[in-house]
Amino acid sequence: MNDAPNISETQSAPATDRTSRAIETDRLTNDIVKALKSVYDPEIPADIYELGLIYRVDISDEGLVEIDMTLTAPGCPVAGEMPMWVKNAVSAVPGVSDVKVNMVFDPPWDQSRMSDEARAALDMW
Repeated sequence: MNDAPNISETQSAPATDRTSRAIETDRLTNDIVKALKSVYDPEIPADIYELGLIYRVDISDEGLVEIDMTLTAPGCPVAGEMPMWVKNAVSAVPGVSDVKVNMVFDPPWDQSRMSDEARAALDMW
């Protein structure tokens, strides 16, 4: 993606636990991205992660995940449902204790946020 989401961890672990915590965070991050890739906009044959709809994912040491996401258009017919789809998908990841999904529209989504995978699926080169 041109504007990859900001995925971060809030660190408060002691120095001796940082290496194991880093390994766990990498696993958790990969599993969260996989979960996000399981959510599709029903009108577009590409997942929301590859479409560039995920702007930020923050993971705390306690497994709290906060996600900023947007829609391709503010009037999207699934605007009320998609945040719950995201929450449900990420909540199923082992190690996630809770998920908060924030719907944001700044910056507005545009096609430049799509990955090459999404562009290929939509034939939008």
